[in-house]
Amino acid sequence: MRKPKKLLNDPNNVRQEVMQGLVYGYNGKLTAIPNYFAVYGNHITDDQVVVISGGGSGHEPTFAGFIGEGSIDGCALGEVFTSPSPDQIIEVTKATHQGHGALFLYGNYSGDGMNFDIAAEILAEENITTKTIRATDDIASAPLSKISDRRGVAGIMFLYKIAGAAAQLEKYDLDQLYQVVAKANNNVRTIGVALNGCALPQSNNFNFELADNEIEIGIGIHGEAGLRRQTMTTTDDVVKEMIDRLCDDLPFVRDDRVCVMINNLGTMSNTELLIIARKVGIELDSRGIISHDIAIGHFCTSLEMSGFSITLMKLDQQLQHLYDLPCQTLGWRK
Repeated sequence: MRKPKKLLNDPNNVRQEVMQGLVYGYNGKLTAIPNYFAVYGNHITDDQVVVISGGGSGHEPTFAGFIGEGSIDGCALGEVFTSPSPDQIIEVTKATHQGHGALFLYGNYSGDGMNFDIAAEILAEENITTKTIRATDDIASAPLSKISDRRGVAGIMFLYKIAGAAAQLEKYDLDQLYQVVAKANNNVRTIGVALNGCALPQSNNFNFELADNEIEIGIGIHGEAGLRRQTMTTTDDVVKEMIDRLCDDLPFVRDDRVCVMINNLGTMSNTELLIIARKVGIELDSRGIISHDIAIGHFCTSLEMSGFSITLMKLDQQLQHLYDLPCQTLGWRK
């Protein structure tokens, strides 16, 4: 039986060392709150709403790798695949808050929701106003009729982009910021595929395994069960089904202008990603859907999971303007 291999120091010290790596990688643009495993950007100005995120480690560069100009402002780092605590969220919000409120923007998972809600209640007692958006882009995790139950996955990067541009560069107030990010969230759809699982740092086994000739359609970023397992087939067959499902869900239709993300969940090769991108372009072109921008790479990973996801965000004039503004982060620059 195949066993996972990881190049680590102490498996119980991953979060701290990730935080230290982030600080080094940002090269003077990031400040850590070491006792709370939280970080924030040094770009924050005194006239903006701050955008705060957080989530489990293991998905890098999501979440903290998207701190920066034109993106989010601060982040609480949980242990691998584990929600950050309310204390972490409170501390990074206090460290960044400029008196104009904070938008909490994170994936729709029960632990994250509970802890961010607790933090919001405590911060309200200290006269710090917050609003919350939970990313819900994973179409495989619940039917459209229960969209509020869907998980947040790679599409959160597009929400970060919209939120950061609106808060930092356009100086939206908290209500305006909430409205535009909620609109963007409603316009984002993601679906993923796995070829094999991943293993937690302390584990000697993969969180799930697929047979040599199997793939799983609709996999979650923690290994949550997808829509189905099937026999391996060609890239074109897999991508066509994924685009069909994405386009049917919003739906995306002819003359829509979209941003496209082809996200490496862990160990896919660039060769495979480009072949995937080729077919995504063919399928969208055949539907008359306009690809406004295409991002290809590691954006929301699942440790060493072998697989990828595709995200589409439908643009209107407001969202396109915000999306086209620059951003500078460790995980993505535009």
